[in-house]
Amino acid sequence: MDYKIRRFQEQDAAETSAVIERALQVSNAPDYPAEIIQEMVELYSAANLTEQAGDEHLYVLCDGENIAGCGGIAAHMGSEKESILVTIFVCPEHQGKGAGRKLMETLERDPYFLRADRVVIHSSITARDFYLKMGYQFSDGVGTPDEEGCIRMEKRT
Repeated sequence: MDYKIRRFQEQDAAETSAVIERALQVSNAPDYPAEIIQEMVELYSAANLTEQAGDEHLYVLCDGENIAGCGGIAAHMGSEKESILVTIFVCPEHQGKGAGRKLMETLERDPYFLRADRVVIHSSITARDFYLKMGYQFSDGVGTPDEEGCIRMEKRT
């Protein structure tokens, strides 16, 4: 597929939120209870995405005119030497077609990535194997999910 990636704009918020909701309800639902999925849907509302975009470099992946995914990167806890990958979602219909890889390649060219000695991600159980393929390792050495079901991963740059 010929995906294009650009920076998130405020007018993308509703469509991006809908893509995230679909990914959560289809792709993540087998790994998480319904109440966690609903909490995540609410966390990634259009209003919250617009607010988040002010603190991070948020990108949207487009298939033609339609948003098919998103991903962001920011300073990790205000650090100049560590960054964090956030809000990475791909619509289920585009998973396994290079969309996630293209998003990650874009994020790994972002200034927040390039300045960091370490980049962390709080991976879902669902995405763990994808991030392993992208060269990320378990921060704890074993990949045990925390109490929220996140797996702490990192890449040293």
